[in-house]
Amino acid sequence: MTLPILTLLSPLAVLATALLAIRTPGRRPGRLPRIAEVSAIAALVLALAGLLQQIVAGSAAISTQGGLVGFRLDAISATMTSLVAFIGWIVVRYSRFYLDGEAREGAFHGWMLAGLGAVLLLVQAGSLPVLVAAFLAIGAALRHLLRFYAERPEARRAAAKFTLVWGLGDATLVLATLLLAQAYGTVDIATVSAAVTAKGLTPAAHAAVALMVLTAVFKTAAFPLHGWLTEVMEAPTPVSALLHAGIINSGGVLLILMAPLVQASPGAMATLVMIGGFTALFGGMVMLTQSVVKTALAWSTVAQMGFMLLQCGLGLWPLALLHIVAHSLYKAHAFLSSGGAVVAVLQARKPGPIAVPDLGAVARSFGLALALFTAVAWGFGFLAGPKSAQALALGAILIFGVAYLVAQGLADAAPRALTLHTLRASLGTAVAYFALHIVASALWGPGLPAAPVAGPLEWALIVLALLSFGLVAFAQALFPHWAHHPATAGLRVHVANGLYLNALLDRAIGGLKASRTH
Repeated sequence: MTLPILTLLSPLAVLATALLAIRTPGRRPGRLPRIAEVSAIAALVLALAGLLQQIVAGSAAISTQGGLVGFRLDAISATMTSLVAFIGWIVVRYSRFYLDGEAREGAFHGWMLAGLGAVLLLVQAGSLPVLVAAFLAIGAALRHLLRFYAERPEARRAAAKFTLVWGLGDATLVLATLLLAQAYGTVDIATVSAAVTAKGLTPAAHAAVALMVLTAVFKTAAFPLHGWLTEVMEAPTPVSALLHAGIINSGGVLLILMAPLVQASPGAMATLVMIGGFTALFGGMVMLTQSVVKTALAWSTVAQMGFMLLQCGLGLWPLALLHIVAHSLYKAHAFLSSGGAVVAVLQARKPGPIAVPDLGAVARSFGLALALFTAVAWGFGFLAGPKSAQALALGAILIFGVAYLVAQGLADAAPRALTLHTLRASLGTAVAYFALHIVASALWGPGLPAAPVAGPLEWALIVLALLSFGLVAFAQALFPHWAHHPATAGLRVHVANGLYLNALLDRAIGGLKASRTH
């Protein structure tokens, strides 16, 4: 038996236990919770075995004749399989204690394992039908998990909205699969990618790429269909951890897997930049107004997924994958530890007066942060070669966030220690960005297309992104000066409610009516 087949046993290990658990849905179902954790550990061991095999022996693929059913083992799939299996084990172990004594404890473990197994299949998919099947299975499992407390109207409403948006993504992916099969005579992903690289996109393939971008937008809860993601708090906390740490990233995994096709369409890349950038700004703005920790984390995920779409649209595929890995680990930990974080904040000593930077301090902070970034970029360019315009622009956007911290350190009332700390943070962020860029490119770059040479369209998008993120960061740094203006109070209410887009979606699908009925 070869290691690629052993790797594929990782989803089978949890799916077999899922079937057993679903048939044992009641309270305290014997040894089932322990068996669920053991199956998750087995999946992790098999995933790590596949990662080791890929490092030692290189990439491999298996498929049926004609490529209808195919799986792959390469650096990207091995990384994602190990990541999903590791987070899955942590979440399943957490669930053993969190769900202990619940009326439908057995069913929860079953659907949690089913969702985990489906994600493991997704990240190893080598053909479009396998991708479609994995997305359908993820949707079915998550819908049951969101309705775990089916007596709650809010839970039913969240599940209904998720089913609608996720189902739209499934439909667009099915249509894209049919178009690619008609255009290239195969549904094997590697074969289709090779054909596009050699001959370009046909008219049918252009339509397929547009549909895949729509699929990614639906799956990542991008603006304006983000509402269901902010309501998943109605499900148990382990669901939020697995959803935000793995399932919500599936749209990004799809784009990375189909990167040769997506990058061959300038229109698709531009769409990802615009939708992703706006979603990142919108989600981040709403997140800052939330008072409930889990809701704030959900809005943070909206922003992070938008930023990941922006990275894909810029052609920074290795960085997008690195973003998925880092965000998955961070957000799973954030949700599982959210209860303890609330207690820690309540017990923390209240800070003293906060140094408020004026306009001059904010301007100096942005200038200093960009100067440090430029110096670090020059140094890394001298050591490891110049970076693309897209990579430099993305680094500048990240530095805008650090400049906000630097502004606090440059305020007149700020102590010297704070000033030095914020400067070190800015320098460290710039160094870390370029260092991680080199690592990500070395790990995953050989299997992904290089960022396109910036032409007029790319430069226009880069300038638009820099101006947008820069203005928002500048306004945030000056927020204490206009936070108490009468107009700000009303604006804050509207922003805290996400400009009521979620309510409009409720009305469109009859969700408000459904939430009041049983």
